[in-house]
Amino acid sequence: MVHSDRPKGRPRTVGLASVAVVAAGLAFAGVTTPASAAAATTLTVNAGQVLRPVTHVATGSLYGLANATQPSVALAQAIKPNTFVQMPAGGKQQPTGDISVVAPTAVSVGAKLVNRLSDYYPGWPYQFSWSTWTPFVNSQINAMKSSSYYNSVSAYELWNESDNTWNNANGTYESFWTTTFRQVRSIDPNKPIQGPSFSDNISDMENFLRNAVATNTVPDVLAWHELSSASKIAGDVAKVQALEDKLGISRRPIAIEEYAAPSEVGLPGPLVSYVAKFERLGIRDAELAFWNQSGTLGDLLTARGGSPNAAYWMYTWYGAMTGNMAVTTPPAQTGIDGFAAVPDGKNQVSIVVGNCNGACAVTVNGLNALNLAGTVNVKVEQTVSQGRTVASAGPSTISSSTYTPSGGTITVPITMSTNNAYRITITPTTGGPTTPPTTPPTSPPPTGSGCTASVAVNQWNGGYVATVRVTAGAAPVDGWTVTVPLPSGSALTSAWNATNTGTTGSVSFRNVAYNGRIAAGGYTEFGFQGTGTAPSGTAACTG
Repeated sequence: MVHSDRPKGRPRTVGLASVAVVAAGLAFAGVTTPASAAAATTLTVNAGQVLRPVTHVATGSLYGLANATQPSVALAQAIKPNTFVQMPAGGKQQPTGDISVVAPTAVSVGAKLVNRLSDYYPGWPYQFSWSTWTPFVNSQINAMKSSSYYNSVSAYELWNESDNTWNNANGTYESFWTTTFRQVRSIDPNKPIQGPSFSDNISDMENFLRNAVATNTVPDVLAWHELSSASKIAGDVAKVQALEDKLGISRRPIAIEEYAAPSEVGLPGPLVSYVAKFERLGIRDAELAFWNQSGTLGDLLTARGGSPNAAYWMYTWYGAMTGNMAVTTPPAQTGIDGFAAVPDGKNQVSIVVGNCNGACAVTVNGLNALNLAGTVNVKVEQTVSQGRTVASAGPSTISSSTYTPSGGTITVPITMSTNNAYRITITPTTGGPTTPPTTPPTSPPPTGSGCTASVAVNQWNGGYVATVRVTAGAAPVDGWTVTVPLPSGSALTSAWNATNTGTTGSVSFRNVAYNGRIAAGGYTEFGFQGTGTAPSGTAACTG
């Protein structure tokens, strides 16, 4: 599906999560007791079992690039985009997204390009004509072959969502496919062709593949779209691969050219489930759908030319992964899911998890197969969503603790909010294990100068987000209070990982149950959002 900034297309039920309730996005997330997470809300990670090399399969997008400058190279580079599906050179479907215009950005960030040939036409459904199609294909493929970015083009997509856009008055879609496949192949015998690019409905796949086998036009890459729910992806892949086996087709790479429902884009928690399944199922590449504006990396920015939202930061976690993806196992196709990676040095495990609400957990096995002997440090971060169009300053740290694996296994409990995503980073450390307390201290916390606090802010016109790091000194801290002076006209609107007293002037923040104890030299972080001018880096800590 392609949508312009003036949305058009086939009828589809659109959810309301694109304007997600702020309270849901701000639901507190933190560490809780392992026993409180049931098996149905526990993700299992087999850190010692390699799934596949890291290729950032799902970091691309449909029309994720609008023009030569939107988005910037810096914003795109941070998520390590795999593939962009874009309009052909001179296409008329959209006012932005021309492959020849955006190619320099794609090349700069190391991304591949798919040329969606059908987007030569305006309108929805496309205003197709054989009299214009045949000469266009001839000129477009020849232009691609001679372009400076030809090596970055990974495939030609012949037609988009024929199950919704093809007019049988022009003949059957299978006849169109056969004719166009042969024309493209005669001009460029080497570049892969992908299809059939059905929408979120693969019921006609067998008919398509039977014709392709009979005419020797089986696509090099099997492509379709997943636009309703991550829970159906595994079943769809199994169905298509069973058809390959039935029809004697060698297994083809799979591309999911568009993914996520309108109510899910821009929300990190639900998107984690898509990424996890694409990695687990061996998908070659998958692109976030174009539901709202082009040039937003698939709704990871608040608008074209806008700021990162919470989902963007989840994809930066994904983009930071190196080495090999590790095997992860969710309890079901719905609910909690996640993906994980282990770098070549085997001295770290990075896990991104989400799509769970309440008491959830991640059990990590196989640490004894890595360079993570003895105690390990476990850092838990979150990216908190307030909706697709709300800017996010970035992730915050929930906790940093040490664990001693039992038989190479640890369980990390986290209280989650469905729309948020969480990252667990496991690294070597020394010393004994500590886990955050699950109840407040039974005695009043000691006072003194045992902690310090620093404030980092992200200011925009009319508002800001602040992240406060609380660091213990030479001795552990059992309970802390941080005081932050707000400038005149500034007012606190929300806080997380701390309880605030006051909203203007001198505001104090006290630890919550799970982050009151900080090991000597360790730290924890909390955050708050406000209107007006952001505070300076000055803050006082007692603990």
